[in-house]
Amino acid sequence: MSEIEGLVVTPLRRIPDERGAVFHMLREDSPTFERFGEIYFSMVYPGAIKAWHLHTEMTLNYAVPVGMVKLVCYDDRPGSPTNGNLVELHVGELNYVLVTIPPHVWNGFKGEGANPALVANCSTVPHRPDEIERKDPFAEDIGYDWSLRHG
Repeated sequence: MSEIEGLVVTPLRRIPDERGAVFHMLREDSPTFERFGEIYFSMVYPGAIKAWHLHTEMTLNYAVPVGMVKLVCYDDRPGSPTNGNLVELHVGELNYVLVTIPPHVWNGFKGEGANPALVANCSTVPHRPDEIERKDPFAEDIGYDWSLRHG
């Protein structure tokens, strides 16, 4: 159970062999699958922050098959039982999961480690500029500290 209503973290399979590996992401018979809108990829460089944004209609289905990111979600939905909650996840090669983020939940990610990360999103609707809202990564109303913590 997550600390944000509607946020679901699902372990994913990696099937390695001597030639490489297959990374599963999402199937139409998965419990979190709603519908297909678009698949796109976002590359993030180490230490770079891509935040904050929320979608008004789109459900996000993130997986990170290459590299690592710190994925942060914040719920400020009026009337949500988890309003005010923040979830921080370390997602990627070392923790290969599918993160399903419902509409109206702020989210963003920061590249971790020494190499770029590749974030895959299988969204429920095609990306449209009129259904996304953005904030500065250091927006005071969320108040998240993106810096590296030691310990």
